[in-house]
Amino acid sequence: MNTQAPVTVHGFSPSGNCHKVRLLLEHLGRPFRWIETRSDQGATHTPDFLALNPNGKVPVLVRDDGAVLTESNAMLCWLADGTQYLPADAWARAQALSWMFFEQYSHEPFVAVARFIAGWTPLDSPRRADLPRLRERSHGALAVMERHLSTHAWFTGERYGVADIALFAYTDVAPHGGVSLEPYPAIRAWLGRVRATPGFVEMVGLDAEAAERVARTA
Repeated sequence: MNTQAPVTVHGFSPSGNCHKVRLLLEHLGRPFRWIETRSDQGATHTPDFLALNPNGKVPVLVRDDGAVLTESNAMLCWLADGTQYLPADAWARAQALSWMFFEQYSHEPFVAVARFIAGWTPLDSPRRADLPRLRERSHGALAVMERHLSTHAWFTGERYGVADIALFAYTDVAPHGGVSLEPYPAIRAWLGRVRATPGFVEMVGLDAEAAERVARTA
């Protein structure tokens, strides 16, 4: 039985950044309270939420003593500290962090944003003009991952950990943004390995309306 103090997470379940945190909590078996926060309906811009995170974004993690942590990858590192999911060796940990920075700067801005535009904006939105560029850049990031996975099983050193969780969340749903994973056999094999890890949970899917928009624009 996990005796660690429970944490509270304000998150939007279909968000990859939020799913990262839920996934690690499930792996760790750590007790947590999830407060569904519909960022797509303005819930992150209420006065109460902005008091937690003035940046107006989910996820937000709150400890039992009231201390607040923002940014999903920071949460992964804090939650995983002292566990098998974060390397203890400084060099190995830095290598994992390098992939987590890659995820935030070279992967998420394209893969996740393509998914958002395809699934959450109207079919006549001018933002849809960005989809070809975003998909091209997404494939660039996936090609870097494919190259790594051709000779490595994981992104967190020799075993599954925080960098894999960070990269899994939006890679797995890249097709929602019209970014096919068919050209990347090593990535698809890695996604299968992630799914086979103890405690794995699937991300909550798109609602029917969003899924219809994806189908019509992919």
